Amino acid sequence: MSKGLSKTGGVSIEKNHRGGISPQGKRPLCLSLHNSIFLVLLSGILLTFAFPRYNLELLAWLAFVPLFFAIKGKRPAMAFLLSYLCGVVFWLLTVYWFIRVTFLGLVLMILYLAIYFGIFGLIFSIYELGAGGYELIFLPCAWVLLEYLRSYLLTGFGWVLLGYSQYLTLPIIQIADITGAWGVSFLIMAVNLAIFNIIDKRKSLTPHCYLLAAIVLVLTLGYGYYKLYGVQSTEDRVPVRISVIQGNIPQELKWQENSQSFILERYISLSREALKDKPDLIIWPEASSPGFLGVDDWIFENIFGLVKSLNTKLLLGTVIVDGGSYFNSSILLDGGGKIAWRYDKIHLVPFGEYIPLRKFFAFLQTIVPIGDFSAGKEYTVFSLDLQLTPPPEARHIQAAETGASRKFSVLICFEDMFPELSRKFVKRGADFLVNITNDAWFGKTSSPYQHLSASVLRAVENRVFLARAANTGFSGFISPKGEIISAVSDSKGEETFISGYKTLEIFSKKKGRLTFYSRWGDVSVFLMCLFMLYGIMFSKRRVHG
Repeated sequence: MSKGLSKTGGVSIEKNHRGGISPQGKRPLCLSLHNSIFLVLLSGILLTFAFPRYNLELLAWLAFVPLFFAIKGKRPAMAFLLSYLCGVVFWLLTVYWFIRVTFLGLVLMILYLAIYFGIFGLIFSIYELGAGGYELIFLPCAWVLLEYLRSYLLTGFGWVLLGYSQYLTLPIIQIADITGAWGVSFLIMAVNLAIFNIIDKRKSLTPHCYLLAAIVLVLTLGYGYYKLYGVQSTEDRVPVRISVIQGNIPQELKWQENSQSFILERYISLSREALKDKPDLIIWPEASSPGFLGVDDWIFENIFGLVKSLNTKLLLGTVIVDGGSYFNSSILLDGGGKIAWRYDKIHLVPFGEYIPLRKFFAFLQTIVPIGDFSAGKEYTVFSLDLQLTPPPEARHIQAAETGASRKFSVLICFEDMFPELSRKFVKRGADFLVNITNDAWFGKTSSPYQHLSASVLRAVENRVFLARAANTGFSGFISPKGEIISAVSDSKGEETFISGYKTLEIFSKKKGRLTFYSRWGDVSVFLMCLFMLYGIMFSKRRVHG
């Protein structure tokens, strides 16, 4: 059965599709399907190896090519199923560590996340390459839009975005201060499509299309090297010496009453060691206090006493019981051992810290361990320069009056997955960011490094230093260029599931300086969405006209 295409000046819609036999009439469907499945599995595996901890990031630039050959010319339904299978393979090999929390939850999550791969394959099967070569723009736009939806739909799961695979390839990710991580994802997908069309002789592009793709790649690298090695001034930047503490408390001990003294002593001991480096701020991880503030008074009397004796500031994660509600929070204790600032986690983990649409999903409490936390509402910006504890409504006024410059905001747990949250903190005056987390749930797997990759992009997007304190790792410091400049490690170089501390002097961002991304956010995603809508509308007008 022949295939008819309606040319649309760059975007075309396939009207008829092949039947079960190839054009030559010699190859049965089962053989073609077997070959397609092999290519689909290959794509899923290649893409997995592009992410931590394999870190073969070069594979991301060609991982989709086998998938494109597998779904080329297929009916939309078959293209969806094959792409969905690719998604299942990728997500299974990527988030396998979630099985340590719940097996059924892992299965449901994989089946859901693979839908985005399936939709992308469906779009690929419908929109074929036209003479203008717009597929090099249209399909990457579609991929980015799907990543964006995945990051925010149903409260969002922005894990392992395609752009995160390049977190160690510093020249490539520098464009994130303009486009966010989305621009990196777009570029990778565009290169995948270009390679596919170079190999597939029957779908060759006009020379100017390849030239345009090459120019974009060269400009990206040029911008990246300029940002990495151009003249950088530290004028007007204020130094801050920070110590991050990695307690390495086993998850099974964290909330056992008979372990409270052990946990407290571990953090106190490491903090006293860190004091030798004369830090301005010591940071403990998420939920590092072994009790609840507002319930376990003796624990916090010890912590407050420690801070007073050390005469330094301490930021720690704790559960706060306030008005009958539970909050996953971070508090800053001043040199006198008093609470100066408090931030309640805004973006809670769905089906982990709360049940969205509880009326319909209450049964999930029997499948996964779910907390019952309340979300915070205030985008708190902490200050190391304010000694008083003003009420929340007066803090921003007082900060402005004192000219405080050593200000920061805290991202708790996977809040660093949401670029919008980070940029809101920076726009409100944060000079650097802190991520406190506990990845002990998932054991010694790739999870903490997949998590780290998001923190790297947040630092580049906003051009700020980012300090991480994790219970079991990764704990360390990321520069505004995305470079991992220091980390807690042992004598063997191990960075996870060890206890220790690391001290480093970082700098606040330049006063009043905001990156394009910090100021304007996801405008690149909006433009991609407009391009897709134009392509779809133009195609339909030509087809039905």
